[in-house]
Amino acid sequence: MLISCLNLGAQIFSPPLPSPPQTPQPSPNVNQKLKIARENGPPPDLTYVDAITQTVDGPWRHLRMNARVETSDMLLQADEIDYNSDTDDVELRGNVRYTNYVRGEKLECDRAEVNLDDDTGRFYNVKGSAMSQVQARPGLLTTQNPFYFESKWAERLKDHYILHDGFLTDCLMPRPWWFLKGPEFDVVPGEHAIARRSWFYLKKIPLFYTPWFYKSLEKEPRKSGFLIPDVGNNSLHGKMVGFGYYWAISRSFDLTYLGQYYSMAGLANHAELRGKLSEKTGFDLTLFGIKDTQQITPDASGFRVNLQAKSDLGDGWEARGVLDYLSSFQFLNQFTQSFNEAIFSETHSVGFVTKHWGDFGVDFLAQRDVNFQSVIPGDTVEIRKLPSAEFTEREHQLDVDGFPFWVSFDSSASLLDRSQPQFQTRQFVPRLDFAPHVTTAFRWHDFQLIPTFGIRETEYGSSIQENVAAGEVTPTPTVSSANLLRSERDVTLDLVFPALDRIFKSPEPWLGEKIKHVIEPRITYKYVTGIDNFNDIVRFDENDILANTNQVEFSLTNRLLTKDKNGTVYDFLTWQLRYDRYFDPTFGGAVIPGQRNVIAPEIDLDGFAFLDGPRHYSPVSSVLRVQSRINFEWRTDYDPLYHRITNSSASVDGRIQKYFWSLGHTLVSENTVLEPRADQIRGRFGYGNPNSRGWNTGVDIFYDIRQGRLEFWDAQVTYNTDCCGFSVQYRRFAVGSIDYSQYEAAFAISNIGTFGTLKRQQSIF
Repeated sequence: MLISCLNLGAQIFSPPLPSPPQTPQPSPNVNQKLKIARENGPPPDLTYVDAITQTVDGPWRHLRMNARVETSDMLLQADEIDYNSDTDDVELRGNVRYTNYVRGEKLECDRAEVNLDDDTGRFYNVKGSAMSQVQARPGLLTTQNPFYFESKWAERLKDHYILHDGFLTDCLMPRPWWFLKGPEFDVVPGEHAIARRSWFYLKKIPLFYTPWFYKSLEKEPRKSGFLIPDVGNNSLHGKMVGFGYYWAISRSFDLTYLGQYYSMAGLANHAELRGKLSEKTGFDLTLFGIKDTQQITPDASGFRVNLQAKSDLGDGWEARGVLDYLSSFQFLNQFTQSFNEAIFSETHSVGFVTKHWGDFGVDFLAQRDVNFQSVIPGDTVEIRKLPSAEFTEREHQLDVDGFPFWVSFDSSASLLDRSQPQFQTRQFVPRLDFAPHVTTAFRWHDFQLIPTFGIRETEYGSSIQENVAAGEVTPTPTVSSANLLRSERDVTLDLVFPALDRIFKSPEPWLGEKIKHVIEPRITYKYVTGIDNFNDIVRFDENDILANTNQVEFSLTNRLLTKDKNGTVYDFLTWQLRYDRYFDPTFGGAVIPGQRNVIAPEIDLDGFAFLDGPRHYSPVSSVLRVQSRINFEWRTDYDPLYHRITNSSASVDGRIQKYFWSLGHTLVSENTVLEPRADQIRGRFGYGNPNSRGWNTGVDIFYDIRQGRLEFWDAQVTYNTDCCGFSVQYRRFAVGSIDYSQYEAAFAISNIGTFGTLKRQQSIF
């Protein structure tokens, strides 16, 4: 036996009001319902009657053949109608048709008894429909079909219907894919529908019995109840059985609990608590964890906590926070359902209070970043800011004798901590930082010269001290309590050349009517000095990798802009080349030969490290983008020192009608000092979309060419009818220590929800 309670966003018997609504007309009786005038309909205080033959007997009107009774909000039609104008009672016989224009309901029956005044009645051998108010959301299969119902008889009682011995469905008749059949349905339009002692049928096959089935019809449904159980199989953890409960604690709080029992691992628990403390303050807390009772994989037990919160404190102050705590990376590797989670080994938590006014801003924050180096417990790098106060000014324009200057600054005061195997700072290291900058601009014809001058004073409460033994530096430095002052001075000269452009007639209609080719050259000179103690600085964040430099950067950007017949301009193609020339190859002694060096002048150009020793020039960085119906991007670095492409990342994606694809390739040349060699392909290919009728299919792949290993792939097949859908997915993990496969399936009912183990976030569509 299955007890079910659904709390999903679709609406069943809650039609929209007519558009546009007319001004309500007041009734002389305060207890009488308020009627709305309808275009081309009777006024609210009149009732039209019509038939081929009519007879009058006191207050009774006997209408025969094509009989009609019409009010401002409903229409009654039948072969025979008897209407009492004093009591507003109506009796209908033969081919009865009832239409309610306000609620969008349509009924057909053999016989009916209706009271027009209080909107009550009885209908016999009923067939009817009501439009659904679909609250579309990601992962919900939708249809524009109305809900269709049949019953031996139905009664309308003020604000709700009771259907006796019938069924309902939103499939096309007369052969519905699914229907819910039971002895009694209680429907309150706009609120809820309840089925008692009913069976759910799929193609006339009874699937499950429910003594009480609830479906919310509210715009934002919230109702406590059990969630539909699900079953599945995991090759690593065994058979799976899932269950859950949704608790609508109040109008402002709710709690969802999901349990997943693995026959070879134990019970995994997932809970989500959401709350709205006030109109301006809310939070979302998620907890996931498992106690691995079988211990097939060591250290697989663990938990993860995620909290997101925000609050408008008033007077321009705002508070936000994200807490992401992971107890064990091995636990995440074993029980994650996401490939991205399996390979992403960092957690970031931050909470801050901020205010901005004019060009100024102030922030108070606490932050914790953890990088899991491996699945071994304790093999992590943890950096904390507790707390940090920041005061900044964005570029503020000043005019001096008509000459423009822009002044800005960054400043912060922080307590910092860093811990990792064989390395620990004291708790906590103070750091004070102040960095003002002044920018101006000179223009001569179409040439622009933009100079920026700045200083940066940073004081640290600790520093790194190299250990010296027998005249040699040991590989394990220690952290000293000696203060350290870094005094940086910088000058940047940005020379912007006039753009060269030419307009051509488009060779292809799909490119638009015209194409404009633009060439944008640029030269940037940067000089930074004063950082003569780079290797004594503890690394906490990007502020600590600033280094001396004397360099010039050459940049050349080509653009193809297209214009369609409506005058809209699109950036069709962009190709940018960048190259740095270094006049100080050691960057003030920051670069140490034979090791991977990460400094700010390097990462300003490229995300891949390329400094394994002193050098006078950087690789040539190329970024090519094409944006159209098919998008293409290729990022690559050519290193003239090694005469080869050191890294390359290319991707292409697009959709034509129902076909979609995404293909990417990442290549990193082998360099034991800088980066490990990588050669991987990722792809997604498919046909269809979540609401497409018929067959839809898709596949995801991540293949490591270097290892010759398919690290991850999943394939999904979905078949959607006019009112429901069937999905089956096979997923295979082979990443690091993870090696398992899993089958998942789901059955979706249009406008209601999805039942099964295949969750929305795991679906390809």
